[in-house]
Amino acid sequence: MGGPGDRLTRLLELQPLGDDRYEAGTPGDGPGRLFGGQVAGQALRAATLTVEPDRRVHSLHAYFIRPGKPGEPLRLDVERTRDGRSFTTRRVEASQSAGPIFTLAASFHVAEDGDDWQLPAPLDVPDPDDIEPGASLFSQMWTLSPFDVRPVHAWEPESPPTLHPLWVRTRDRLPDDPAVHAAVIAFFSDMGVVGSARAPTSTLPPRFMGASLDHAVWFHRAARADEWLLYAVDPVSNAGARGLARGTMHTRDGVLVASIAQEALLRDSGQVPLP
Repeated sequence: MGGPGDRLTRLLELQPLGDDRYEAGTPGDGPGRLFGGQVAGQALRAATLTVEPDRRVHSLHAYFIRPGKPGEPLRLDVERTRDGRSFTTRRVEASQSAGPIFTLAASFHVAEDGDDWQLPAPLDVPDPDDIEPGASLFSQMWTLSPFDVRPVHAWEPESPPTLHPLWVRTRDRLPDDPAVHAAVIAFFSDMGVVGSARAPTSTLPPRFMGASLDHAVWFHRAARADEWLLYAVDPVSNAGARGLARGTMHTRDGVLVASIAQEALLRDSGQVPLP
């Protein structure tokens, strides 16, 4: 699929099939299942193609149903749930030959005036230029990763796979289309969350099985995915083999652009979760 930038662009270039149905390509390399964030980004992209450009996505809520198969195209079926005066709602089902693998509901909002307030960004985090570029856990997914990922803390191969907090951006410049940047942010919003959902006092071994169950993203302000974003995720609760994590994304100058929440399956089975 070409270089990193070409690969990412092609993944978001959906083939229309008519009647709000699309086909999306998938990479054939990497681990034995699709990265959930990729499917989320492609599903959000399909939804935005049925929405007027003046309505920007403000939230998505999704469920991961079964693992996706690499190298097999995705079919994305969009349901136009509602077009209101201020809000538009879409539902997307992503499927492969085995059946549905992912469902997403997304809401879009026209621009409105209101208060502009946020909690402050995390403190004492080094600038991405002060972090030595190197191999990250995420880069193992694809031979050529489209993302530049710089974890604040060095990765220890024998330790639990925790990446956060981290700086992330695409390696190549993206088009000046806010919908594309939102889809890419959805893409990497699943990055490292499973490992970060593990409780600090967890009895799970370093090599445990983890999988995303459901995922939510709130897009507070427009941001470019090809410029540095600080992504920080922390565990909230572990119970019943499930872990809940919450996270935030800030720009380099401290503007809060997105919040995420995810519940993950956490099992002692000797497998390492996808980053």
